[in-house]
Amino acid sequence: MSIRGQRILLRALELEDLPLLHQWSNDEELWSLLGGWHFPTSCEAQRNWLLGLPKDPLNQRFGIEVPGYGLIGTANLVGIDWKNRTAEHGMMIGDSALRGQGYGTDVIATVMRYAFDELGLSRLWTTIIEYNAPSLATYTRKTPWVIEGVQRQWYYRKGQRWDRVLLGVTAQEYRDWQVARENNQ
Repeated sequence: MSIRGQRILLRALELEDLPLLHQWSNDEELWSLLGGWHFPTSCEAQRNWLLGLPKDPLNQRFGIEVPGYGLIGTANLVGIDWKNRTAEHGMMIGDSALRGQGYGTDVIATVMRYAFDELGLSRLWTTIIEYNAPSLATYTRKTPWVIEGVQRQWYYRKGQRWDRVLLGVTAQEYRDWQVARENNQ
């Protein structure tokens, strides 16, 4: 099964994805754009993580595939809270040459549709490091996500402190955005 967007597919991560996942997990430039703390990862550790994914019902992780090109990144819904119907969303486009091509917007739209229309969630949230201007612009200018707050000096990168920007979107905001998009087409 895959979840189809306009230009991308979200699908299960497979063992044959391991070489790319391992490469991306050790890409210092890529991880400087993402939250969390990252250490060099062995291929075996990456494989063990991948094999553990089906056993984790509160975290859904997807490969982002572009037909004719293959795997270009990953997306997720993690920390799913079924009682409150919320989850954290994240994504990354692994190949820097494919960033800024509209794939991220399609991933966000596809994840929202899946989360709100299929899973029945009511709210998603994410965080972005303040200097990742392309991601901030994608979420806040091209999709219905809004900045909900800033945690000052959260990250330590490149020898200095950086803010963590908190963003969120509700199911109603997503539905209003969908209607507006359909009316503009």
